[in-house]
Amino acid sequence: MKQTNHARLMLILSMAVFGTLAPFVRHIPLTSGELALGRAVLAAGLIALYLLITGQKIPLHGLKKELLLLLLSGAAMGINWILLFEAYKYTTVSIATLSYYFAPVIVTAACPLLFREMLTGRQILCFAMSTLGLALITLSGGLSGGRDLIGILLGLGAASFYAAVILLNKFIRQIEGIHRTLLQFLAAILVLTPYVALTKGFCWPVMNLGGWASLLTVGLIHTGMTYCLYFSALKELPGQTAAILSYIDPLVAVVISVCLLGEPITFRQLLGGCMILGFTLLNELAPRPQAQGA
Repeated sequence: MKQTNHARLMLILSMAVFGTLAPFVRHIPLTSGELALGRAVLAAGLIALYLLITGQKIPLHGLKKELLLLLLSGAAMGINWILLFEAYKYTTVSIATLSYYFAPVIVTAACPLLFREMLTGRQILCFAMSTLGLALITLSGGLSGGRDLIGILLGLGAASFYAAVILLNKFIRQIEGIHRTLLQFLAAILVLTPYVALTKGFCWPVMNLGGWASLLTVGLIHTGMTYCLYFSALKELPGQTAAILSYIDPLVAVVISVCLLGEPITFRQLLGGCMILGFTLLNELAPRPQAQGA
């Protein structure tokens, strides 16, 4: 019981920390590609150190078979970060975050095509109502012109690539948990390094002290440390408990956006966000249908 409570606290803490990401991102004077690369480098270094200290070895026997999947998922993770960071530049943190949390809906829509899973009536309802919630956010009269729409589209793009990471992970069976995440971070570094070099280049030396402090916080705390807490907690908790607690992240992000950053949110945007999160959670708690055939 104590172990379960400890794991629950670790998951709550990790989700709450994830929700505070955006304000730090906005204080880093880097392009989204540079920021994503810096985040991956710092997080990979911290997780590698954690595995070394705890004596955990990466199961290399399964690496060769799933190397391509790990590379693809790492690339998708890096692009996901770039698009999310760009979304923060164009719209409010709450709208970007709520658009980003459309990812589970995309996964639900893709599963029948990829895994021959039949959607239940409950899942179809959740998909339709979450999509309606997204429409409420997109069509809200409170949006300030084209910039907000671009931010929403970037958030949806990030959601699509995060959904790709989730779906690719379903095919990766030899390497689990924090080991998989480390390898995906390393794959993201391999993809992001040439991308940054061929676009804006590397401007890290010109950052001020506040920028470096924010980058270290995003890389070491929001990513490296929090991922360690997250995966350690997942081992001890039932799936439904983890699904419910994961919604602390967007809730914290919305509260910070409105209460601390003073960003506006209309009733229709709030209603749309509640529909996305509420029906996505309902879908997560629904019994999973069996795959048809082999």
